[in-house]
Amino acid sequence: MKIPEKGNRKKPLFIVNPDSGVIPVNYIMSLGLDLRKEELTAVKSLSKEETIRLITDNWEKHDVYVASGGDGTVHTVATQLVNSDKILGVLPLGSGNGFAREFGFKLNVNSLLSDVRKAETMSIDIIEVNDKMCLNVAGIGLDSFVAHSFNNLRLRGIIPYIWLSLKTFAQLRPFHVKISCEGKELVNEELFVVTIANTRQFGNNAFIAPDARPNDGIIDLVLIKPFPKILGPSFVIRLFTKRINRSKYVNHIRTEKEIVIETHENRMHIDGEPVSSDGKVHVRIKREVLKVLKTPRNKFI
Repeated sequence: MKIPEKGNRKKPLFIVNPDSGVIPVNYIMSLGLDLRKEELTAVKSLSKEETIRLITDNWEKHDVYVASGGDGTVHTVATQLVNSDKILGVLPLGSGNGFAREFGFKLNVNSLLSDVRKAETMSIDIIEVNDKMCLNVAGIGLDSFVAHSFNNLRLRGIIPYIWLSLKTFAQLRPFHVKISCEGKELVNEELFVVTIANTRQFGNNAFIAPDARPNDGIIDLVLIKPFPKILGPSFVIRLFTKRINRSKYVNHIRTEKEIVIETHENRMHIDGEPVSSDGKVHVRIKREVLKVLKTPRNKFI
């Protein structure tokens, strides 16, 4: 799909989160954006509320909105563009950059502006998790525990994230989960991880759902059963080699229908951001409701 000609004459709006990822990289990229005022408009945002206000105030001025930050920034920008003709682009400045990696966005402004000029887009699905939007992955268990703990850390970047993940894994205990679809019980057991996936990875090329596609109308559920922790390194290898679903400790469910997840564990994450539930999680798919700028490296065309 082509961006309308009217949109081609408008500069993309870059919304920059200066606190995401590695701060020196953000600072350098921000200086670079400031030097290209003839080709783009760049604004900084220090909160979700400010991001929403910036998009609202500039709605009639721009057709392409570039989330410049991590998956949390991408999520916030995308929530404002759903069910509209506005287009999402990404300048990955975060720690994991799961969404950007899936859609081939690079830390390269020239490449991104070239994609804007080519004016091609694709429409993707989103997943609703208790009426909250999920672009990438949501979950309960190990990854959500890490997300809640990481949110309280002052340090950012991949090294603190790995350290926290190892610490959380060492303390991990199973929790009981019941999953049903249209009144039929699918799962009733103890688990380590429940992942709800729209795309394939958490970030950093850790592929939790290798078969997931963001434009197939299907919810991918990846369930990891309790396993001997001595096997932890082998699970990490499987994640990075797209073979996690081949483990006997992993159950992969795919469906187009609404799913209900019940558990006493109320810590969740949606696109890496910590959230809480009341013990019952409703999951449903919304088909092709978000327009994303297409890149030559996009694998879902």
